[in-house]
Amino acid sequence: MQVAAHPGSREMDCIELAVLRGDAKVSGTVTFEQDSESAPTRITYDLTGNDANAERGFHIHTFGDNTNGCTSAGPHFNPHGKTHGAPTDEARHVGDLGNVKTDGQGNAKGTLEDSLVKLIGPESVIGRTVVVHAGTDDLGKGGNEESLKTGNAGPRPACGVIGISN
Repeated sequence: MQVAAHPGSREMDCIELAVLRGDAKVSGTVTFEQDSESAPTRITYDLTGNDANAERGFHIHTFGDNTNGCTSAGPHFNPHGKTHGAPTDEARHVGDLGNVKTDGQGNAKGTLEDSLVKLIGPESVIGRTVVVHAGTDDLGKGGNEESLKTGNAGPRPACGVIGISN
């Protein structure tokens, strides 16, 4: 998966990009854009190689380390010490982006906005890793301890470090 970032045309604009790759056939790009520190971040994804007609967990993980594949990215980015949840939940990790939905060919393309994900400021996600999981994120509602940590989203077939593109 590819992720990169570059400054926008305005002084505070920031655009980041991640290119996702991994041990599986899943790949793609994720672009992050934020106009100012108080503005929500737009996250645009274009992914291929997933299972057809599926929902796959989509998260930002703590470390920008892929030396041991996507496992090295560590847990979900969670600077506030919250439990795992849906992107619309009050209690959630900053890195909880929910699920991406694939079409009949296993492709997922779309845009979402998130007010907790920041490119600007002390809790910036630049240098962290975005991950597509092999399973569906139960959004913290699975009724077990792992659900409150990971959403039971499963293995990590593709990931990419969020970086500055230019």
